[in-house]
Amino acid sequence: MLQKRCYGPRIVTTVDEVRLVVPARPEFLRLARVTAAGLAGRLGFSYDEIEDLRLAIDELCFGLTGSTGRHGTVELTYRIEPGTLTVQGHGKFLEAINPIGLTDLSKVILGALVDEHSLSTDTDGPHFRLVKRRHRGKDKDDRAVTGSP
Repeated sequence: MLQKRCYGPRIVTTVDEVRLVVPARPEFLRLARVTAAGLAGRLGFSYDEIEDLRLAIDELCFGLTGSTGRHGTVELTYRIEPGTLTVQGHGKFLEAINPIGLTDLSKVILGALVDEHSLSTDTDGPHFRLVKRRHRGKDKDDRAVTGSP
């Protein structure tokens, strides 16, 4: 199966970070998905890989805030490096509350979508982490295999 590249050749050659702070409500958490998709596109992820990433962000944000959201913010850090995107989300909620958590089905879904994932609470509050790496065929120039000469 041929996978199309979302954008042109990979531009990212160093490690960098993007930070985003949004209200912890569903209508604003879509910005987390859009940001992840844009960064993954710059890393040369395929459309399928980007959609997997968007779904994983949804699952983890829901696990952190629930379907109705929380009072406070979610602080996201996107670490970009060649071929890999790591996303960390921290809930800064006004109420002292644990994350909703992940269902068994969510854990299975995340296991299929991303390379690493976690959702937990410590002294800094609730947080999640995910890692998504490119896993598609590449030619010797590290570009997506397109079937053209």
